[in-house]
Amino acid sequence: MSFSTLTACGGDCTDCKKRREGLCPGCIEADGYVPEWAESGRCKIHACAKEHGARFCGSCREFPCEKLPKLIHWLPNAVGYLKELREKYRDELSAE
Repeated sequence: MSFSTLTACGGDCTDCKKRREGLCPGCIEADGYVPEWAESGRCKIHACAKEHGARFCGSCREFPCEKLPKLIHWLPNAVGYLKELREKYRDELSAE
């Protein structure tokens, strides 16, 4: 896994069909302003991570926060998944 392509919610736009077809620029490249959220503006997860200076939610100093379940509602075990990513991220940083 490349953490340079990891989105704030722990996704990876690299293999996204919409991105490959040119329908979406990608969360990172569009600074959270992507067609999926055109009606609501900027992705709230991306904005929150950026506000906290975090690469992704799991790397935030406030992780896990009370907002997380509402922000990443489509992923039932978002906290567990992001905890795993956080450990991998820390391992990668310590290996550098």
